[in-house]
Amino acid sequence: MANHFFLLVLCLSLLSVSADVFVSIDCGASGFYTDENSIAWMGDSTIMQNGVSQVVQSNNSISHVMDTLRVFTTRKKNCYSVQADKGGQVLIRASFFYGNYDGKSSPPTFNLQFDGNDWASVETSSTEVSSYEVVYVVKGDVLSVCVAQTKAGQLPFISALEVRSLGSNMYSGVDSNYALFLRLRLAYGANATIRYVDDIYDRIWVPGVAGNGLIQVTSDAMFINVNVEDSPPQQVLQNAITTSNTSEYIVLGAGSPPVAVPAYLNMYFSEVTQLDQTQKRSFKVFKGNESFSDPIIPPYGNVSEMSASNFTVTANTTFFLVPTPDSTLPPLINAIELFYISGVLTNGTNSKDVEGLVALQNLFVVLQDWGGDPCLPAPYSWDWINCSTDATPRVTAMYLSGFGLSGALPDLSSMDALEILDLHNNSLDGPIPDFLGTLPKLQELNLADNQFSGSIPTSLSKNNNLKLIVTGNPSLCTSGTSCQTANTPDLAGSPVTRNSGGKKSSNLPVILGSTIPTFFVFWAIVGVLAILHHKRKTAAVAAMGPGQNGGANGPNGTTHGMGTNAKMAVKIGEALVHEFINMEENQGNVQLADQMNPQTQQSQ
Repeated sequence: MANHFFLLVLCLSLLSVSADVFVSIDCGASGFYTDENSIAWMGDSTIMQNGVSQVVQSNNSISHVMDTLRVFTTRKKNCYSVQADKGGQVLIRASFFYGNYDGKSSPPTFNLQFDGNDWASVETSSTEVSSYEVVYVVKGDVLSVCVAQTKAGQLPFISALEVRSLGSNMYSGVDSNYALFLRLRLAYGANATIRYVDDIYDRIWVPGVAGNGLIQVTSDAMFINVNVEDSPPQQVLQNAITTSNTSEYIVLGAGSPPVAVPAYLNMYFSEVTQLDQTQKRSFKVFKGNESFSDPIIPPYGNVSEMSASNFTVTANTTFFLVPTPDSTLPPLINAIELFYISGVLTNGTNSKDVEGLVALQNLFVVLQDWGGDPCLPAPYSWDWINCSTDATPRVTAMYLSGFGLSGALPDLSSMDALEILDLHNNSLDGPIPDFLGTLPKLQELNLADNQFSGSIPTSLSKNNNLKLIVTGNPSLCTSGTSCQTANTPDLAGSPVTRNSGGKKSSNLPVILGSTIPTFFVFWAIVGVLAILHHKRKTAAVAAMGPGQNGGANGPNGTTHGMGTNAKMAVKIGEALVHEFINMEENQGNVQLADQMNPQTQQSQ
């Protein structure tokens, strides 16, 4: 699965836990402590390297957990990652309390994301905690929660992050390809908030106030069996709200957004007293004028759950609990949960690209602090990659210039959608990997200013569709078969190639090809011809005998009848002849044309 990429954050932003997840992170804090609800909290100072720890202003303090936060000043998004049970259902709660930590009295707005999916637009407050909760089935071995900046100057932060495993059969009325975003969870008639340890899943049940003529009632049952699919805690069933007579309805508003959204509803009912044979409590649930349930008869010492999905709610949606004609008692309700249903959850970045990114992050510590899905949600990809816009995106470019990478590159051959790979200005060494030449879509490869050595793979050097940059690698051979196996500078500062016999091979072709102007090459050839002609003429004069005219040598061995260029040509020619003679003795027969043409030597 694509989410395998989360395995890369082993120490920095990955928190390892058992398959039954119960993690509470106090962001911006350090150490461990247990709160008044018996929940064990840990600070994030050892699991999140990016961001800055801050403390809210003392006069705004709400709780120990909300007193600290972590604010992020860099990167498109910053993520926490928690190891989870693949295929397990979880509840994630993210909380935000601005508390005017920066003294600007300007609560920011930013994005909240999970596993590459959009979650919510977070609106924070100086006086109240903003909490967001999602329930879904994890597709990978690790889950992630990210915050991302959406407005200039408004820095994202997080105060607390909680992850809880749920039962595998809970909230099963919605397909596992969708998530549930909590709109409300109320315990009607309760006097205080109910959560862990009363609710083993640590769902937070807020007291539902009995208003508009509603009456709070308390159950007299010693024990309430909660063996229904979504396992509400007994404590939320010990109280309820009802009306004073059967002629009145219970009216519940959804408080939903102005646009229609798909919703998922749970209602819980438990009789508060043992009824005699003359009493009956029976009612139906309506959504507006639409009948939403069969008749409900709450059981005593037990619970009845009504669930509904595949419907929409708006700000005007209202639910009614209406007594049936044969009911002698008014309706009641103990608790309610209302969720919005997400769009289809993403499978994440293509698993082949994730494989390559995992290899990079396992090898280079500096990259391990990057978490969350690499490409999703768009446009919040990791800062150093570009991604395609496919439903399952591909990584098309990586820009890792100046990241301080050292050592050899890992195998990135699985990243076959790469078009640009920029690795310049690092300390990468060893030979240039052959796999780079197998990337079918690669158009630009920048390996400049590293410590690569050896020769360039022919799959790269002969790829006419590739822009290849390798400058600044002093140990890298770039001249084909002239590549050195042992490097020793000659007088011109050029490397010297030593053959297997240890003899120094001639640098003459290189010199002719790169250091002597064409003018001198021409006169060198003229010089050779002049020397040969001169020797033949001298031999002819000697044969004529003393006294004959036409001698070429003047006093003190000087040469007459030649201009300056001709004399220079003779000297160059003599040097060439001596070089050829030495080469003939040391290496056997060498063709003159091969020694005069560097291209001939390189092509061998």
